[in-house]
Amino acid sequence: MIISHRHKFIFLKTTKTAGTSIEIALSKFCGPDDIITPITQEDEKIRRNLGYPGPQNYLAPWWKYGIKDFITLIRKKRKKPLYYNHIPAAEVRARIGKEIWESYFKFCVERNPWDRAVSFYYWKNRAEPRAPFSEYIDSNAPVILRKNGWGVYTIDDAVVVDSICRFENLAEDLEAIRLRLSLPEKLELPRAKSRFRKNEAGYQEIYGDTEKARIEELFSDEIRRFGYEF
Repeated sequence: MIISHRHKFIFLKTTKTAGTSIEIALSKFCGPDDIITPITQEDEKIRRNLGYPGPQNYLAPWWKYGIKDFITLIRKKRKKPLYYNHIPAAEVRARIGKEIWESYFKFCVERNPWDRAVSFYYWKNRAEPRAPFSEYIDSNAPVILRKNGWGVYTIDDAVVVDSICRFENLAEDLEAIRLRLSLPEKLELPRAKSRFRKNEAGYQEIYGDTEKARIEELFSDEIRRFGYEF
């Protein structure tokens, strides 16, 4: 997640939609007062090698610590974040304040849920032999996937961002946003977290009727709003 005071935008990060690559690319244009949340150590290495700013201004001040936060700090050496990776819009709005929330340009990315679920499956099951796809679809994993998608850019099921890029049309949609924000250069997306999906066959080949129907039911709002088809 990025909040850029320099360019007055908020990027809300959804899961398995090239969010990490976009975050890294956007970091290039961030100033010292902008908020950048951490990504994985491996992806932070990519960002460092590119010379872009890393995590900054995302931690909670001491006066926002509770007893549990201090216990976590002492036992696990983990500081309390005020902003984090897939933070939902409701939390960002509450923490950044109404004036900034309403005046900054807010955007995210969405993806065909059947394709997105397959990508999440390979990411969740990196090691072989992998759990059966049917077992994964029947688990809580697709619910988490939806929470980190629709649940990120909506509040009470109402979309609250100004623009939703389509993963299927990502380059063109991001360029339109770049022009809208007057960023000086095109976004160059590094390859991050794309190495786990070894099977490049069409996602349709992986589904049975039961798995297809479960995704259709869980992601009915996204399918209806964006016109996604299997």
